Amino acid sequence: MFPLALNWFSNLFVGTGVAHSLLLVSLTITVGLLLAKIKIGGISLGITFILFAGIVFAELGMQLDPQVLHFFQEFGLILFVFSVGMQVGSSFFENFRSGSGYLNLLSVAIVLLGVGFTLAIKFIFNIPISTMVGIMQGAITNTPGLGAAEQTYQEMHGMTDVSMGQGYAVAYPLGVLGIILSILVIRALFKISVPKEERHYAWSHGDNIQTPVPLSLLVKNPAIFGKTVHQLADLLSGHQFVVSRIYKKSLGEILIVGAETILEEGDKIFVIAREQSAEAVTTMVGHAIKMDRTQWIPSNANFSSHRFIVTKEKLTGKSIAQLNLRSLYGVTITRIERAGLEFVASPSFRIQFGDTLTIVGSEPALHNVEKVLGNAERNLNHPNIIAIFLGIILGIIVGSLPITIPGVPQPIKLGLAGGPLVVAILLSRFGYRYGIITYTTTSANLMIREIGICIFLACVGLNAGNGFVETVLNGGYWWILMGFVITFFPLIIVGVIARAFFKINYLTLAGAIAGSTTDPPALAYANSLSQSSAAQIGYATVYPLTMFMRVLVAQLLILFF
Repeated sequence: MFPLALNWFSNLFVGTGVAHSLLLVSLTITVGLLLAKIKIGGISLGITFILFAGIVFAELGMQLDPQVLHFFQEFGLILFVFSVGMQVGSSFFENFRSGSGYLNLLSVAIVLLGVGFTLAIKFIFNIPISTMVGIMQGAITNTPGLGAAEQTYQEMHGMTDVSMGQGYAVAYPLGVLGIILSILVIRALFKISVPKEERHYAWSHGDNIQTPVPLSLLVKNPAIFGKTVHQLADLLSGHQFVVSRIYKKSLGEILIVGAETILEEGDKIFVIAREQSAEAVTTMVGHAIKMDRTQWIPSNANFSSHRFIVTKEKLTGKSIAQLNLRSLYGVTITRIERAGLEFVASPSFRIQFGDTLTIVGSEPALHNVEKVLGNAERNLNHPNIIAIFLGIILGIIVGSLPITIPGVPQPIKLGLAGGPLVVAILLSRFGYRYGIITYTTTSANLMIREIGICIFLACVGLNAGNGFVETVLNGGYWWILMGFVITFFPLIIVGVIARAFFKINYLTLAGAIAGSTTDPPALAYANSLSQSSAAQIGYATVYPLTMFMRVLVAQLLILFF
């Protein structure tokens, strides 16, 4: 009886089958997360320990079927990058316009420097280019580039080179550490305060780039005396602001503003404006006055301000003007909150399922508006699963599209990481135009993201650990050092330039470093530094171009060297 039980237990851990696969992946993740609680000098490598747990288990003979492992690894990566894209999509394009030029140029510099170090090592130590490409791709943790290089090599020579995969496996673990170490070194070199960087990012061009500014203004400009609020908007065409309330000097009371409300000398108005428009609006109206926000809704007023959540799917994609709430109910929408960002409620702004609208009006009117918008918070807890799987379908298709480049015999692809990321960003930003509800609660998005990265790391570790020690002992330890050089020095050189000369925010830079190496574990570490989405936006900004270049240069090195 005991031998049978022992055999059953042994097969469960070192055997085959569905139960073994699920148990091994779960065990690797669990042990890695427990080790992640360990801090050395107040610093922890976080969930990167899952990778090392996988290496140890693989060396102990606990391995997955290669096809099962490959499926788990790719599916985990897809879940991770897709959830990142969905979260940053709302603010991606604004940040792309405002800061992507420098970031993408710097990421290109990192790629080219990595290639330079790779070629230098090849010629100095006379190492075959196939082995060096494997080391390079492991050093920057880029699996799609490795696959593309292997395919190119096979088509050129009619056979595979096992040293390419071995170089990748040996260089990968320290590659992850090297990326995270570069982030830490830059922080130490410039004595960076993360809370200070977080505040600066929020103030300047980060999470609160759209944050509306409340203004209390005195009407003193003769050019607008006798003009309506609608005419004031025409005079300030191109600026985003909403006139919410007005103190009529002639009546001595505060009223809700309508489109035909007339502005007269001495009136006071309460305005919600985008930061970039605040100065222009103030100049046009008159000048700013000190008036507390609470004074705009006196205790005896017959109106109030409430927040309502859009939970009726049919409203997705409708503009503020199309809702026509001001004309129908005499209320004013002042602000919209979405995914942690606040926006000015301009007439052209299109709302989405899950948006929170701040509305000013009378209690009866607000009660009617609530019925129009839904405001059923329980509806937000129901996940929109179809958007996730539709996005994955489209992402896989986009990632598999061959991109032909003149002079390069093999077409380039974004792969199973780049495709879903690009599609997720586009769906999150433009899905409403096609009636696609992409809303996901922050906690649900975080759950998908963390499950994806944990599965991915576990599989990478289990794959790299197969023969890891043997390869290292047979001279592979030099490959580890070479990989570290390829990882660390391009990141430090460009990182120092980015910080010293371009003054790029540290949190954004940390995300861009992770994106320039297409490394999810590094992004996970960068995310752990702050609650800000700066790192994720930096990652998503440079990732598509970087992924394309990583895949391209891997093939070009095989073709030309």
